[in-house]
Amino acid sequence: MPKRFRLTRRFPVAMTEDGYRRLKRFAQEAGLDEGEALSFLFEHFGSVINEENLTARLRLFNAELDDRKK
Repeated sequence: MPKRFRLTRRFPVAMTEDGYRRLKRFAQEAGLDEGEALSFLFEHFGSVINEENLTARLRLFNAELDDRKK
């Protein structure tokens, strides 16, 4: 029996414009709303990422973060 899909947590999120546009595009392509798309991505995080790419991208993002905040 499938689990009932309940959105039980709501939290304020700050996102970059690029990140939000990509989330909206992904959600639209998948036929989901933004909350459902985020739930899907995090529930299946280990199977939808490439760990080597994630580590490299995260390192780059962190290196640029201070400059992007200005």
